Order: sequence, then C-alpha cells, then structure tokens
Amino acid sequence: MSNFGPPVTQVRVADLESDAYDALVLVATPKQKISSPVLSRAISDALNLDPALKTEIAVLPVSLPAKRLVYSPTGPIDPDYDDLRIFKTSAVAGIKRALKSGSKRPLLVIEENNYTNGKLVILLGALEALYTPIQVREHDPTKEHKVEYLGVWTKYVEESNKLAQLALILETGRRVACDIGDADPERMAPPRVEEYVRSLFANTPIKLNVISDIQQISKEYPLFEAVNRAASCQERHKGRIMFLEYEPSESVKETLFFVGKGVTYDTGGADVKTGGYMLGMSRDKCGAAAVLGFMQVVSLLKPKNVRVVAGVGIVRNSIGSNSYVSDEIITARSGARIRVINTDAEGRMIMADILCRFKEEALAAVNPHLFTVATLTGHACLTVGMGYSIVIDNGPAHKQMHSKRLQKASDDIGDPFEISTLRKEDITAHQGVAEGEDIVQGQSKPSSQSMRGHQGPAAFLLLASGLDKHGSGSSNPLKYSHLDIAASAGHLPSPATGAPLLALAQSYLL
Repeated sequence: MSNFGPPVTQVRVADLESDAYDALVLVATPKQKISSPVLSRAISDALNLDPALKTEIAVLPVSLPAKRLVYSPTGPIDPDYDDLRIFKTSAVAGIKRALKSGSKRPLLVIEENNYTNGKLVILLGALEALYTPIQVREHDPTKEHKVEYLGVWTKYVEESNKLAQLALILETGRRVACDIGDADPERMAPPRVEEYVRSLFANTPIKLNVISDIQQISKEYPLFEAVNRAASCQERHKGRIMFLEYEPSESVKETLFFVGKGVTYDTGGADVKTGGYMLGMSRDKCGAAAVLGFMQVVSLLKPKNVRVVAGVGIVRNSIGSNSYVSDEIITARSGARIRVINTDAEGRMIMADILCRFKEEALAAVNPHLFTVATLTGHACLTVGMGYSIVIDNGPAHKQMHSKRLQKASDDIGDPFEISTLRKEDITAHQGVAEGEDIVQGQSKPSSQSMRGHQGPAAFLLLASGLDKHGSGSSNPLKYSHLDIAASAGHLPSPATGAPLLALAQSYLL
C-alpha cells in the first residue's frame, strides 16, 4: 500500500491461544454458535447470572492468554427490517469498550453468520472505531494509533487473510474520505486539499491534474468560478478543480465518471445562513471527500476492466464584496444561460460544468456512467432520515435498473441507499421563464422548505450540463445518477462516515 494518506491500523491474523493480545472482542447474534468451548462457557455462565447480557455489552474473564472477553451482542435481529449495520454497530461498541478497559492489542473474534459480507462488516466496524481524526493526529502524534495492532480470528486462516486484506483496502479509502470530510475549513481549505491529494496519489496508478488558474476556471468552468469569486480574494481559500484518472491494465468494459462536491465551508454566500445553520458547514465537502476516498480504493484494488475518472470542485462559498448574487445570469460551459436564484445552492453550481466536461468525454467512452456525489440538500435528510444516501437515476440509468442494483449492493455492505425518482415537474421547475434565461438555478426557499427539494437539484444538473439531450430517446443516451449524501455523510459533533464509499466499492469494484 501507499505510504501516503491516513495511517491504517495494523491487522494481524491470529489464534485465540496467542499471548500477543490483551482482550478478545466478540460480536454475537442470538443463539450464536461459539467455536471455542472456553468462550462459550464464559458467555453461558454470564447469561445465567445476568440475562440482560443478551442485549448489553459485558467484559468477562476467560481462561485464555488475553484474560478478558468483551462480549458485544447484536440483540434480536428482525429479518424483515434489520440490516448489516447491526453488526457494524456492535463491532464499534465492542472495540470502544475494549479500549475503555485498557486494551492496546485487541483480538476480534468473528464467528460464522448467515449474512452476505457479515464478517467483513464486523471487521470494518472495528477498524472504524480505531480511526483517529487527522487534526487529532497532527496536534498530538502520540494519539495517531488507538492500539498497537488489531488481531482478527475466523475459523479458517486463509479466509482471515483475505478478509483482513480487503477490509484494510476499504478502510484506507474510508479514512481518506474522513480525513478530508471531517477536517475543519482551514485544515482542508482548497490549497491544502490539493497538497493532501498530491501526496496521496504520488507514485500510484492515479493520474492527477489540478486547475487553479482563475482565467482557465473562468473560461472553462464559469459556474464554479461564480461560487469561487468571493473566496478567490484570499490566497489560502482560492478554489481548485481536480481531475483524477485510472486506466485499467486490460480492455475497458465500463467507464465511471464521478463528480464530487467539495465546499470546504458554506456560509450560504450572499444568501447567508442565519440562526445557527452555519454550524457544521465544513462537512459540505464530504461528496468530494468520498470520491477521493473511492479513488484511493481504486488505486489499491486496481480493477482490470473498469476505467474510473473523477472530477472534484474544491471551493469555499464565502461572503464578500466579490460574492456572486441572486439575479445574475451566467453562461454555463454547456452554453445554457443560468439565472442564479439563491447563492446557498452553490453545490449544483460547482458540479455542473465538471459534469458537462464529463458528458463531452463520455460520448467517446466505453459503456459510460456519470455520477454526481454531494451533501446537497436538507430535504434529503427529511425524506429518508439520517444514515441513508439517496440515488436518483436519469432515464437511461433507470432503464437498466441501476438504482436497484446499487441499493442491493449498499445493503450487502451496510452503507444503505434509498431510491428516489426524477419526474417531469422537477425538470419543468428549473426551466427558464424570463426572457434571456434558459435555466433557473433553484428556488428562493431552502430545499427543506420546498416540495421535491432533493429531486430538483438533479434536474438542474441534468439541464445545466446538457445531459438532458442524452436521454433514452436520443441517438446517444448516457446513464447518469445523482447521489445525495446529506443524510449519510455525518453531522457534527458525530464523526464523518465516508459514505457512500463502501456502497460504491461494493457495487462497482467488488
């Protein structure tokens, strides 16, 4: 693996009898079959004394070298409504309890279960619990690692090795997403994101091109330039557009284009956020963060037949005398005349021109599929609730049942998507009315106060990029999916999650 990027916890495949560990951590389902008689007896005796341990975590003494067992039960599992996150939650809780008990060398015991990727999700949950945010690591390097190493045990050593290898690759990507997404708006201001990304992808299969020249941005990405205008007055806040590309070693069978929203801080611009709603807006870069984390996974997995291209707009939506404002008409890269309605709808602005460029490239690509990934709307949170990403397909993607396949893949790795649908009224709502405008950028009210508030931005992106001309009825249909992760990326003070990186990896790489 690359030496750059966030430090990843060392994982060792181990035996329960090893004296190299100071705690065993077991995630258990009801009536879990336990391979070790010693562990089975310890749990049975504890449950006889305290039946509440069927659902509550406990630290138990065991006659093994580790001496203690952290027993983390899932509790009852409803096959109709529970999903793999129940395993992740128990793994996170188990590791945190082990740390609280003083463990520095925990051994994760993963027994057989009947769930697809159940073992993988348990190990990913354990690794997630051991992540240290970038600003904590940089402030105090002694806190870089929460443990010396993590052991993993399954019934079969070969399976354990494969499980550990895959989990580390996925967690490395997730940590990239969390480093960028979680960091405060100065630590990950646009120039510093560039610095991080350059180091991360040096000496890897990923080609990187960074655009920072204001004249080039103004000419080729005018909608991005409008948002960047106020921030460009400060050198440390000047925006960046980054393009990353992975070419597979064998013939290309599929080409994936990802556009990520990277607003390092969203003040709302001239339509300034008030009433405390600016708090947490450093997380508005989590779409770009997830895309960059996904590219890290691509660089490590090296898929043989999938070409992956990414474009991320990294910008601060600042306030100032140079701010873009409502009523402005800006000509997009596509040639469409865009009327600005609300400067707090900046995410769609910074992605639209990058999406347009990818549309142009996709016309000559092998089996292309375009995506936008963004913490875009409060409406998404109201619609599906916290913890869920939303996928919206255009006509060509919908016809190939893409959203259902993505949802199935997301369920199989505990990073769930809900499906939404683009309708005619979403398109109509963004078509220009006044003479001289082709498209209106949004509505005057926030998405959370607007009907179909999370579908509208997808319609805008379709229109502003020119993708509306490549629908099912065209001679060159292009698949496009918009992923709104406002409800799944993580809200302060909770940590960033890296969503939907795991779902994307499961769907398109694994």
